[in-house]
Amino acid sequence: MKQPHILCTENDVAEYVILPGDPERVLRVAAYLDKWREIGYSREFRTITGKYKGMPVTVTSTGIGGASTVIALEELIACGAKYFIRIGSAGAVKESIEIGDLIIPTAAVREDGASKMYISENFPAVADLELTNTIINTCRKLKYPYFSGIIRSHDAFYIDDEQDRMRFWNKKNILASDMETAALFTISQLRGVHAASILNNVVKFQGALKESIEEYVETDNIAKEGEKREIILALESFYRFYKEQGKCL
Repeated sequence: MKQPHILCTENDVAEYVILPGDPERVLRVAAYLDKWREIGYSREFRTITGKYKGMPVTVTSTGIGGASTVIALEELIACGAKYFIRIGSAGAVKESIEIGDLIIPTAAVREDGASKMYISENFPAVADLELTNTIINTCRKLKYPYFSGIIRSHDAFYIDDEQDRMRFWNKKNILASDMETAALFTISQLRGVHAASILNNVVKFQGALKESIEEYVETDNIAKEGEKREIILALESFYRFYKEQGKCL
């Protein structure tokens, strides 16, 4: 059965899925694959399936926010996907995190709305331990600078008290903010699949949000280098995980 939003069937999707937000980032991941084909493209959901060093892998864009991420996640699970790595952007909540630094979340504060539609806030949004450890070990091997710890996921950039919230979470040692990871972790735990996240910092703590994002989108700068690193890290981590699972031909 073809899924109504991602337009994929069980024959289209690999067990290993990379989840960027931006549909254009799907094609930037494709540049690192041995071969690939586009499966479906509807609204914010663009899906390709190909191979990386012989390993089957699917890449599906989720759009912005937890609600669309959960739609993609649920439909990919229905197609047989089991392992997920989000590759996305984040804004730093700690002063020490520079533009282009990678953040590997171990858990996320659930300030999003999508995960709360599934279960109450006292259910934790935590990363898959084994997959996240593989990412951290691979990151060290690649010698990429990174931070690992708790982030927050939220639903709005332009609320009136955003700066107050950022200062609050800064004092609680939260690393960064994104809009998708909490929903991904929560629903993955509920559905019995495995999820991790890699974030590329595109905004300094208390930096200019609009200007930083515009620069990331429109120029070839250090944030773009961070994106390249998170793509390579996701692919190499999946490949290492795949070999350790004994599935490499």
